[in-house]
Amino acid sequence: MRTRFLFLTRGCKAVPELHKIVLANAAPVKNPEIRYASTENRNYYITTPIFYVNASPHLGHLYSAVIADCFHRHKQLQGFNSRFATGTDEHGLKIQQAAEAAGKEPLEFCTTVSERFRHLFSSCNISNTDYIRTTEQRHHRAVQHFWSVLCSKGLIYKGSYEGWYSTQDESFLTPSQVTTALDSTGKEIKVSLESGHKVEWMKEENYMFRLSGFRSQLLDWLRENPRAIQPERFHHSVLQWLQEELPDLSVSRQKSRLQWGIPVPEDDGQTIYVWLDALVNYLTVVGYPHNHERWWNVAHHIIGKDILKFHAIYWPSFLLGAGLPLPQTIHVHSHWTVAGKKMSKSLGNVIDPQERSQLFTTDGLRYFLLRQGVPDTDCDYRDDKVVKLLNAELADALGGLLNRCTATALNPAQVYASFCPDSFPRERGGRADDEDYRMLESVRHLPAVVEQHFEDMHVYKALEAVSTCVRQTNGFVQRHAPWKLDRKDSADQRWLGTIIHVSLECLRIYGTLLQPVVPEISNKLLSRLGVQPHERSWTNLNFLPRFEGKDCPFEGRALGSDSGVLFSRLESQRADQQKNRKMEKGSNLR
Repeated sequence: MRTRFLFLTRGCKAVPELHKIVLANAAPVKNPEIRYASTENRNYYITTPIFYVNASPHLGHLYSAVIADCFHRHKQLQGFNSRFATGTDEHGLKIQQAAEAAGKEPLEFCTTVSERFRHLFSSCNISNTDYIRTTEQRHHRAVQHFWSVLCSKGLIYKGSYEGWYSTQDESFLTPSQVTTALDSTGKEIKVSLESGHKVEWMKEENYMFRLSGFRSQLLDWLRENPRAIQPERFHHSVLQWLQEELPDLSVSRQKSRLQWGIPVPEDDGQTIYVWLDALVNYLTVVGYPHNHERWWNVAHHIIGKDILKFHAIYWPSFLLGAGLPLPQTIHVHSHWTVAGKKMSKSLGNVIDPQERSQLFTTDGLRYFLLRQGVPDTDCDYRDDKVVKLLNAELADALGGLLNRCTATALNPAQVYASFCPDSFPRERGGRADDEDYRMLESVRHLPAVVEQHFEDMHVYKALEAVSTCVRQTNGFVQRHAPWKLDRKDSADQRWLGTIIHVSLECLRIYGTLLQPVVPEISNKLLSRLGVQPHERSWTNLNFLPRFEGKDCPFEGRALGSDSGVLFSRLESQRADQQKNRKMEKGSNLR
């Protein structure tokens, strides 16, 4: 059975001239011109998807938010004026049904779940500058204006849609995207090949968007901008999709089926399709339709791979139709599995991010997600992996290095020790060895390495580079064993000060670079070093100026107060269980 489009002889009420019908396979839409955003200004705008409120937030939602938050903080670190939006998607048939099942009014239901997302993001230090809900009046106004613009350009017409529809995905599907499966009773049903969710054959009169006319422009956009969709794997996926013709898209539902949504302007019998509604949120946040250009010209999206089609085909087509610039980048990430299996309620393996952030600390969970998350492949979550990684890299390596260099045993004066050029000369010949010079080179180039990995959306590689340098610095301290030096010998004393100075400089660079990832840990580390808030930006990443014969503003400065262990070691669940058993056994013996 194939999807058919039956076109009626009525146009969008706001646009009488649309009585003339254009078939789905008509020639590509002429003019709109593809507009690209300027990269010259110092503004930056990043978004997460808005999250559907049919269920409580899970680990994947937090992962999207943490990635966007990391990029937002990174740009602020570099002196950009950054704007960061997240929020909730609250319209659609799925929400309408979920509210009915819960015995609540839709808005009450949406508010309850939306607040769970807001609370999670707040507790996990997500520094969004806007939290948008699609039930807000500002969004209703933006969506209806956007619809009217598309109508005025002849891009929306009234027709009849007949084809497959997934309520769970709020998605229209072609026959090639549907397969046969058995439900829990053994009955044959049709399901989406991609999501596995049940689909139903739908036939109704509604409004259509001339998506078919934008295929060539989308291809031009992607071919001219190979970094428009990252990672490269997903860029190729979209190009592959565009090898086939695009059918026109149904962009409304009959109100008799869907009451919970934004009405079509001048036609109260129709409700705007939830994805057209939801995607416009990115414009709502920046003030559309008024004075939005400043921010919309520098837009970047973070999305999960499951919603790539909506963001890489539908959204650019809508924007082209409305005469607006396309996003600078669509960053796509993959999903998290648990012990190799997809998270699902039926398997009982859904990870509660709120619970895990309390168990492993907010910064600990953030670090794990960004350190282990690989954008172009699914990643596996296990509690023991979190414990092992955080103990190794935050507690032992980074925390141990800070503890060594600031402990009163090595640094009784509690100051940013002095550097001796004779002990560590630019030209070899002092007490430093070849490996020490290689370490200096690694740390000196680290900001540039981190910046490149961030540009490629490879935060995990940036953190791997930082971790490698932390290990090198620990090796430097271990090799020279400053605790064995003779404090009464002036040469040894100068070398001791130099070892500490170099190590503190390394820590200062690591703490500054890690601020977008683990803001609380970085603040604790930099405060312990005596680095003031105004000295923590990208412009302060001038590593070891004394080695270059320049002044160091930190040399001789008192360290900040000791606020305890940087990151406390975590015990594995197995160790906790063993400890509990021992305690129970001991209490029974008594």
